Amino acid sequence: MSVADLNFILALGVVAMQLASIVLFAMWWFPKLVPNAGDVLPLVRRYGLKLALILTTLSAVMTLVYSDVLGFEPCPLCWWQRIFLYPQVFLFAMALWNEKYRETVIDSSIVLSVVGFGFALYHHALQMMPAGTLPCPATGPSCAQITFIEFGYVTFPMMAVALFGLLIVTGLILRSRS
Repeated sequence: MSVADLNFILALGVVAMQLASIVLFAMWWFPKLVPNAGDVLPLVRRYGLKLALILTTLSAVMTLVYSDVLGFEPCPLCWWQRIFLYPQVFLFAMALWNEKYRETVIDSSIVLSVVGFGFALYHHALQMMPAGTLPCPATGPSCAQITFIEFGYVTFPMMAVALFGLLIVTGLILRSRS
């Protein structure tokens, strides 16, 4: 499989995560207005931690594949996004291992995801806006350099935005009781 094929497949996953985030957020925020919310939200509450573990693990592995196998050197903002992603793999595994950690892990995941979302959104804006609009903290690879782009907007930072957004929505649903 070529890198271009991998990028395309991952970009499709990003679009799917974005759509899922929007639909799940609408179901969580307006459960009486969204059809089938009463059927879907309990499924997310039941399988949300497992889904989050799978998504964070796959995302962490893919960041390592891109940097260590395919040779894409991460910029400083990429590293910050990784800092807020990697611990969540272990947190979700811990919550699945022992139920007593569930609430703490969900709260921690929401906080880590909100901060990671902020870094990723800034990074995406830095890449999409005209050069020099936002400061780039790079001492190595430039944060403003677009390594790849699919569908006119999906870049590495947008992948992180989609993942963190879905983790935030999943966390909010997992915290809700009804």
